[in-house]
Amino acid sequence: MTPETSRLASELLPLAHKVAHAAGQLLMQRPAHFDLTEKSVAIDFATQMDEKAEALIVESILAERPDDGIIGEEGAARESKSGITWVIDPLDGTVNYFYGLPGWNVSIAARDSQGSLVGVVYAPTINSLWHAVRGGGAFHNDEKIRSSSGVSLDRALIGTGFAYDVADRTEQIAMVASLLPRVRDIRRMGSAAVDLCHVGMGALDAYFERGLHEWDWAAGALVATEAGADVAHLGDGPRKLTVAAGPGLFHAVQEALARVEF
Repeated sequence: MTPETSRLASELLPLAHKVAHAAGQLLMQRPAHFDLTEKSVAIDFATQMDEKAEALIVESILAERPDDGIIGEEGAARESKSGITWVIDPLDGTVNYFYGLPGWNVSIAARDSQGSLVGVVYAPTINSLWHAVRGGGAFHNDEKIRSSSGVSLDRALIGTGFAYDVADRTEQIAMVASLLPRVRDIRRMGSAAVDLCHVGMGALDAYFERGLHEWDWAAGALVATEAGADVAHLGDGPRKLTVAAGPGLFHAVQEALARVEF
Protein backbone atom coordinates (compact mmCIF):
# COMPACT_ATOMS: atom_id res chain seq x y z
CA MET A 1 0.00 0.00 0.00
CA THR A 2 1.40 3.39 -0.97
CA PRO A 3 1.59 6.19 1.60
CA GLU A 4 -1.15 8.05 -0.26
CA THR A 5 -3.43 5.01 -0.29
CA SER A 6 -2.73 4.44 3.40
CA ARG A 7 -3.60 8.05 4.18
CA LEU A 8 -6.83 7.78 2.19
CA ALA A 9 -7.81 4.52 3.88
CA SER A 10 -7.21 6.11 7.28
CA GLU A 11 -9.79 8.76 6.35
CA LEU A 12 -12.34 6.44 4.80
CA LEU A 13 -12.41 3.69 7.43
CA PRO A 14 -13.53 5.84 10.40
CA LEU A 15 -16.27 7.34 8.23
CA ALA A 16 -17.44 3.88 7.16
CA HIS A 17 -17.45 2.75 10.79
CA LYS A 18 -19.43 5.79 11.94
CA VAL A 19 -22.01 5.60 9.19
CA ALA A 20 -22.49 1.83 9.43
CA HIS A 21 -23.03 2.11 13.18
CA ALA A 22 -25.54 4.92 12.77
CA ALA A 23 -27.48 2.98 10.14
CA GLY A 24 -27.38 -0.17 12.26
CA GLN A 25 -28.82 1.67 15.24
CA LEU A 26 -31.55 3.14 13.06
CA LEU A 27 -32.44 -0.35 11.85
CA MET A 28 -32.55 -1.70 15.40
CA GLN A 29 -35.67 0.44 15.80
CA ARG A 30 -37.64 -2.22 13.96
CA PRO A 31 -41.15 -0.98 13.12
CA ALA A 32 -44.35 -2.79 13.97
CA HIS A 33 -45.60 -2.34 10.41
CA PHE A 34 -43.70 -2.67 7.15
CA ASP A 35 -44.31 -0.91 3.86
CA LEU A 36 -43.04 -3.31 1.19
CA THR A 37 -41.77 -2.32 -2.25
CA GLU A 38 -41.54 -5.14 -4.78
CA LYS A 39 -38.23 -5.29 -6.68
CA SER A 40 -37.22 -7.92 -9.25
CA VAL A 41 -39.92 -10.45 -8.30
CA ALA A 42 -42.67 -10.64 -5.69
CA ILE A 43 -40.46 -12.28 -3.04
CA ASP A 44 -37.66 -9.74 -3.61
CA PHE A 45 -38.68 -6.65 -1.69
CA ALA A 46 -37.44 -3.64 0.21
CA THR A 47 -38.94 -2.10 3.32
CA GLN A 48 -39.21 1.52 4.32
CA MET A 49 -36.25 0.84 6.62
CA ASP A 50 -33.98 -0.20 3.71
CA GLU A 51 -34.75 3.16 2.14
CA LYS A 52 -34.31 5.15 5.36
CA ALA A 53 -30.99 3.48 6.09
CA GLU A 54 -29.68 4.15 2.59
CA ALA A 55 -30.73 7.80 2.79
CA LEU A 56 -28.93 8.18 6.13
CA ILE A 57 -25.76 6.54 4.78
CA VAL A 58 -25.66 8.57 1.56
CA GLU A 59 -26.36 11.89 3.26
CA SER A 60 -23.73 11.21 5.95
CA ILE A 61 -21.03 10.26 3.45
CA LEU A 62 -21.67 13.14 1.07
CA ALA A 63 -21.74 15.62 3.94
CA GLU A 64 -18.06 14.81 4.53
CA ARG A 65 -16.99 13.74 1.03
CA PRO A 66 -19.18 15.52 -1.53
CA ASP A 67 -17.05 14.50 -4.53
CA ASP A 68 -17.29 10.76 -3.92
CA GLY A 69 -19.47 8.43 -5.98
CA ILE A 70 -22.28 6.24 -4.66
CA ILE A 71 -23.71 2.88 -5.70
CA GLY A 72 -26.58 1.81 -3.45
CA GLU A 73 -28.87 -1.20 -3.57
CA GLU A 74 -31.97 0.94 -3.15
CA GLY A 75 -31.16 3.15 -6.11
CA ALA A 76 -28.69 5.76 -4.90
CA ALA A 77 -26.32 6.51 -7.79
CA ARG A 78 -23.74 9.23 -8.17
CA GLU A 79 -20.65 9.51 -10.38
CA SER A 80 -17.36 9.94 -8.56
CA LYS A 81 -15.25 13.06 -9.03
CA SER A 82 -12.67 12.02 -6.43
CA GLY A 83 -11.82 8.51 -7.62
CA ILE A 84 -13.63 6.96 -4.64
CA THR A 85 -17.01 5.26 -4.96
CA TRP A 86 -18.98 3.95 -2.00
CA VAL A 87 -20.78 0.64 -2.56
CA ILE A 88 -23.65 0.33 -0.11
CA ASP A 89 -26.10 -2.32 0.96
CA PRO A 90 -28.07 -0.48 3.65
CA LEU A 91 -29.85 -3.63 4.83
CA ASP A 92 -28.31 -6.90 3.68
CA GLY A 93 -30.65 -9.68 4.76
CA THR A 94 -33.95 -7.86 4.37
CA VAL A 95 -35.94 -11.10 4.68
CA ASN A 96 -34.24 -11.85 8.02
CA TYR A 97 -35.04 -8.31 9.15
CA PHE A 98 -38.67 -8.59 8.04
CA TYR A 99 -39.16 -11.86 9.93
CA GLY A 100 -37.27 -10.74 13.03
CA LEU A 101 -34.37 -13.13 12.48
CA PRO A 102 -30.75 -12.21 13.36
CA GLY A 103 -27.81 -11.67 11.05
CA TRP A 104 -29.02 -8.83 8.86
CA ASN A 105 -26.40 -6.14 8.50
CA VAL A 106 -25.21 -2.87 7.01
CA SER A 107 -22.50 -3.36 4.37
CA ILE A 108 -20.37 -0.42 3.25
CA ALA A 109 -17.29 -0.47 1.05
CA ALA A 110 -15.26 2.30 -0.54
CA ARG A 111 -13.47 1.40 -3.76
CA ASP A 112 -10.87 3.03 -5.94
CA SER A 113 -9.58 2.05 -9.36
CA GLN A 114 -8.11 -1.18 -7.95
CA GLY A 115 -11.24 -2.40 -6.16
CA SER A 116 -12.45 -2.26 -2.57
CA LEU A 117 -10.09 -0.23 -0.40
CA VAL A 118 -12.01 -0.37 2.88
CA GLY A 119 -14.99 -2.43 3.94
CA VAL A 120 -17.24 -2.50 7.00
CA VAL A 121 -19.99 -5.00 7.78
CA TYR A 122 -22.04 -4.27 10.90
CA ALA A 123 -24.50 -6.88 12.21
CA PRO A 124 -25.86 -5.51 15.52
CA THR A 125 -28.16 -8.45 16.29
CA ILE A 126 -25.13 -10.76 16.55
CA ASN A 127 -22.87 -8.14 18.13
CA SER A 128 -20.47 -8.21 15.20
CA LEU A 129 -18.57 -5.55 13.33
CA TRP A 130 -16.07 -6.63 10.71
CA HIS A 131 -13.71 -4.33 8.91
CA ALA A 132 -10.82 -4.58 6.50
CA VAL A 133 -8.41 -2.34 4.63
CA ARG A 134 -6.75 -3.58 1.46
CA GLY A 135 -3.29 -4.74 2.47
CA GLY A 136 -4.04 -4.13 6.15
CA GLY A 137 -5.72 -7.31 7.36
CA ALA A 138 -9.25 -8.07 8.55
CA PHE A 139 -10.83 -7.68 11.97
CA HIS A 140 -13.90 -8.78 13.92
CA ASN A 141 -14.78 -6.49 16.84
CA ASP A 142 -11.20 -5.14 16.56
CA GLU A 143 -9.62 -8.59 16.89
CA LYS A 144 -7.59 -9.74 13.90
CA ILE A 145 -9.10 -12.74 12.12
CA ARG A 146 -7.88 -15.50 9.80
CA SER A 147 -9.80 -17.89 7.61
CA SER A 148 -9.60 -21.63 8.22
CA SER A 149 -6.85 -23.47 6.36
CA GLY A 150 -6.03 -27.06 5.52
CA VAL A 151 -9.69 -28.14 5.65
CA SER A 152 -10.61 -30.97 3.29
CA LEU A 153 -13.88 -30.89 1.38
CA ASP A 154 -15.36 -33.72 3.43
CA ARG A 155 -14.78 -31.75 6.64
CA ALA A 156 -15.93 -28.38 5.31
CA LEU A 157 -18.86 -26.35 6.66
CA ILE A 158 -20.15 -24.41 3.68
CA GLY A 159 -22.53 -21.47 3.46
CA THR A 160 -24.78 -20.57 0.54
CA GLY A 161 -27.80 -18.52 -0.45
CA PHE A 162 -30.68 -18.78 -2.91
CA ALA A 163 -31.85 -16.46 -5.66
CA TYR A 164 -35.11 -14.56 -5.45
CA ASP A 165 -35.98 -15.68 -8.97
CA VAL A 166 -37.38 -19.17 -8.44
CA ALA A 167 -36.29 -20.17 -11.96
CA ASP A 168 -32.65 -19.87 -10.84
CA ARG A 169 -33.19 -22.12 -7.85
CA THR A 170 -33.16 -25.30 -9.92
CA GLU A 171 -29.41 -24.97 -10.41
CA GLN A 172 -28.87 -23.94 -6.80
CA ILE A 173 -30.78 -26.97 -5.53
CA ALA A 174 -28.62 -29.18 -7.76
CA MET A 175 -25.48 -27.61 -6.30
CA VAL A 176 -26.63 -28.25 -2.74
CA ALA A 177 -27.74 -31.79 -3.57
CA SER A 178 -24.36 -32.53 -5.14
CA LEU A 179 -22.31 -31.06 -2.30
CA LEU A 180 -24.29 -32.17 0.74
CA PRO A 181 -23.17 -35.83 0.74
CA ARG A 182 -19.55 -34.72 0.30
CA VAL A 183 -19.15 -32.06 3.01
CA ARG A 184 -19.57 -31.70 6.76
CA ASP A 185 -22.75 -29.66 6.36
CA ILE A 186 -24.31 -26.67 4.62
CA ARG A 187 -25.69 -23.50 6.20
CA ARG A 188 -28.03 -20.88 4.76
CA MET A 189 -27.87 -17.75 6.97
CA GLY A 190 -29.64 -15.22 4.75
CA SER A 191 -26.90 -12.62 4.29
CA ALA A 192 -24.11 -12.70 1.72
CA ALA A 193 -21.98 -10.10 3.50
CA VAL A 194 -22.03 -11.94 6.83
CA ASP A 195 -21.41 -15.28 5.09
CA LEU A 196 -18.27 -13.85 3.47
CA CYS A 197 -17.13 -12.41 6.79
CA HIS A 198 -17.74 -15.79 8.44
CA VAL A 199 -15.39 -17.34 5.88
CA GLY A 200 -12.87 -14.69 6.89
CA MET A 201 -13.01 -15.70 10.55
CA GLY A 202 -13.30 -19.46 10.02
CA ALA A 203 -16.91 -19.72 11.18
CA LEU A 204 -17.54 -21.09 7.70
CA ASP A 205 -14.90 -22.91 5.70
CA ALA A 206 -16.36 -21.86 2.36
CA TYR A 207 -19.29 -20.05 0.76
CA PHE A 208 -20.85 -19.95 -2.68
CA GLU A 209 -23.77 -18.14 -4.26
CA ARG A 210 -24.79 -17.22 -7.78
CA GLY A 211 -26.15 -13.86 -8.91
CA LEU A 212 -24.75 -11.52 -6.26
CA HIS A 213 -24.53 -7.79 -6.93
CA GLU A 214 -21.49 -5.70 -6.10
CA TRP A 215 -23.15 -4.25 -3.01
CA ASP A 216 -23.66 -7.79 -1.69
CA TRP A 217 -19.95 -8.67 -1.72
CA ALA A 218 -17.89 -5.45 -1.90
CA ALA A 219 -17.22 -5.21 1.84
CA GLY A 220 -17.51 -8.88 2.82
CA ALA A 221 -15.21 -10.12 0.07
CA LEU A 222 -12.53 -7.66 1.18
CA VAL A 223 -12.83 -8.95 4.76
CA ALA A 224 -12.53 -12.56 3.57
CA THR A 225 -9.59 -11.82 1.27
CA GLU A 226 -7.68 -9.83 3.87
CA ALA A 227 -8.24 -12.69 6.31
CA GLY A 228 -6.45 -15.05 3.94
CA ALA A 229 -9.34 -16.62 2.03
CA ASP A 230 -9.58 -16.91 -1.73
CA VAL A 231 -12.55 -15.14 -3.32
CA ALA A 232 -13.53 -15.24 -7.00
CA HIS A 233 -16.50 -14.36 -9.18
CA LEU A 234 -16.71 -17.07 -11.83
CA GLY A 235 -18.43 -16.77 -15.18
CA ASP A 236 -19.88 -13.81 -17.05
CA GLY A 237 -22.92 -11.60 -16.72
CA PRO A 238 -25.25 -11.03 -13.77
CA ARG A 239 -25.34 -14.71 -12.77
CA LYS A 240 -21.67 -15.03 -11.87
CA LEU A 241 -20.88 -17.61 -9.21
CA THR A 242 -19.17 -16.15 -6.16
CA VAL A 243 -16.95 -18.64 -4.32
CA ALA A 244 -14.95 -17.98 -1.15
CA ALA A 245 -12.90 -20.49 0.82
CA GLY A 246 -9.82 -20.81 2.97
CA PRO A 247 -6.46 -21.83 1.53
CA GLY A 248 -6.39 -25.38 0.21
CA LEU A 249 -10.17 -25.67 -0.04
CA PHE A 250 -11.06 -23.12 -2.71
CA HIS A 251 -10.15 -25.24 -5.72
CA ALA A 252 -11.89 -28.32 -4.31
CA VAL A 253 -15.13 -26.36 -3.88
CA GLN A 254 -14.79 -24.75 -7.30
CA GLU A 255 -14.21 -28.12 -8.98
CA ALA A 256 -17.10 -29.75 -7.13
CA LEU A 257 -19.48 -27.01 -8.24
CA ALA A 258 -18.22 -27.14 -11.83
CA ARG A 259 -19.26 -30.80 -12.07
CA VAL A 260 -22.89 -30.13 -11.07
CA GLU A 261 -25.44 -31.08 -13.71
CA PHE A 262 -28.99 -29.75 -13.64
